[in-house]
Amino acid sequence: MVLTEMNEERRIRLENIANTDYEIFALLKQRYSPRIFRNKKIGKEHLKQLFEAVRWSPSTDNEQPWRFIYAERGSDAYEKMVGCLTQDNQRWAARAPLLMLSIYKEQMGDGSLNALAMQDLGISLGCMTIQAQYLGIGVHHMAGFDKQLAGELLKVPEGYTIASTIAMGYFGGNLDQLPEDLQEQETEERTRMTQEYFAFKNYWQTSHNADGNLL
Repeated sequence: MVLTEMNEERRIRLENIANTDYEIFALLKQRYSPRIFRNKKIGKEHLKQLFEAVRWSPSTDNEQPWRFIYAERGSDAYEKMVGCLTQDNQRWAARAPLLMLSIYKEQMGDGSLNALAMQDLGISLGCMTIQAQYLGIGVHHMAGFDKQLAGELLKVPEGYTIASTIAMGYFGGNLDQLPEDLQEQETEERTRMTQEYFAFKNYWQTSHNADGNLL
């Protein structure tokens, strides 16, 4: 990577560090969902580390309902995943070094419905995402894709539900690869609702004004 690219990567990553109201773990502050990635294949050892983080995440009765299908750019499976994405996601995700489907098993080992399977998958993805951040790997979760088509093309069996598609690669890349509107999104200031909107002591608070602000 030439110096100007390194400087741009550093600038974008620094600008995307969250301006938190309270101090939190540094990797959580640094985490964001990039749309550009370095043109470099994710190393086998790093992939093993990502899935090891998943392996040791918590799950209901240790059912471990998570499943993943991943494909590297240039493979037939990768092109099939790209074809399942919405056109908006294809504009940037088609350049990611790796695409992945996150999937959960619908039933427990005894055949009953696992009502918390999606939650357990979500926790495992959180663990994977922070491990990825530690390794310098950006993770971008997507809901914009055709789940039914993806299941058919990637041969996902009955009893399993595809939850999301994930684009992944080492931080870096050239901002000019993106259309102008996505360049702006990549570098715009990150914002979040304040804790008062979602953390309620004792009872649910539902009082908001016309602008949606908590009273």
